[in-house]
Amino acid sequence: MLSIQALRTFYGHIEALKGVDIEVQAGEIVTMIGANGAGKSTLLMSMCGNPRARFGKVMFEGRDITQLPTFEIVRLGIAHAPEGRRIFPRMTVMENLQIGSTTAPSYFEEGLARVLRLFPRLDERRQQRAGTLSGGEQQMLAIGRALMSRPRLLLLDEPSLGLAPMVVKQIFQVIREINEAEGMTVFLVEQNAYHALRLAHRGYVLVNGRVTMSGSGAELLANREVRAAYLEGGH
Repeated sequence: MLSIQALRTFYGHIEALKGVDIEVQAGEIVTMIGANGAGKSTLLMSMCGNPRARFGKVMFEGRDITQLPTFEIVRLGIAHAPEGRRIFPRMTVMENLQIGSTTAPSYFEEGLARVLRLFPRLDERRQQRAGTLSGGEQQMLAIGRALMSRPRLLLLDEPSLGLAPMVVKQIFQVIREINEAEGMTVFLVEQNAYHALRLAHRGYVLVNGRVTMSGSGAELLANREVRAAYLEGGH
């Protein structure tokens, strides 16, 4: 479904991604783990065309999307729930979800029912301003807003960041549910390597803008180097 080939992205003269190669098959959950500053968020943003990769290709379902504008990429079926959530704090929950559906307006009612089923808390908060929600509720809203565009590929950037363990568990359960029950393909960037690798079919390790390791979630969980670098507390 997704093929990233020799991708190189720069911020000015600084090379953030140094020839990244990644494959994501339809129906998979694939995760990328790595330390803060490794280039994980840059990779997701480059897939969406901002910042635009200087070299290499992003192929989605056989089509080169590297140079497409972001709104076209969303229309093709890719949605991004960014790091830091980026919800609209002064707008209500419903207004945020409506914005998510602008590329698929005919899907609004069905999409809304789906999001409120996945996140019942958002149903209770429909008319509440998004900025007054808890961190966990804001993350639910960010994922829900991404789902409103009816994507076939969902990009999630650090969905567990700053959340209480119980909320993290709930968020990861929803990710598993939309993958298993609906066949949604998910590309997940996470610092919480333990949760991400337990959830994912396959994973990649990104270090200083380069992929240094890949394998099944179970293989990477069992890998001595991965455990030493990313699994604090010796899970």
